[in-house]
Amino acid sequence: MTAVRVCRADDLVEDQPRRVVVGATPLCLVRSGGRVHALLDRCSHADVALSEGEVADGEVECWLHGSTFDLETGEPQALPANRPVPVYPTAVEGGDVVVDLPADH
Repeated sequence: MTAVRVCRADDLVEDQPRRVVVGATPLCLVRSGGRVHALLDRCSHADVALSEGEVADGEVECWLHGSTFDLETGEPQALPANRPVPVYPTAVEGGDVVVDLPADH
């Protein structure tokens, strides 16, 4: 894993997803409940950006078909998605959001 600074923590608005691309990896960043989450910004059902969806109750909703994914685990919470999306460890360091990504990102 490689720790990568992706944005300022102040750039994230509570429960509003934000897209950030690091190398070839699109990320959906969400500040929710005082924590910052990073998921692959690609619905496992329809291959569309989760960052264009809405966040509520610890889940992000895919705007196309309504699948929801747990921000902590990436597990689908509503059909039609039935596969999880990858989640990545995050931290806030010196006011920056740092995400641990696979070395081949």
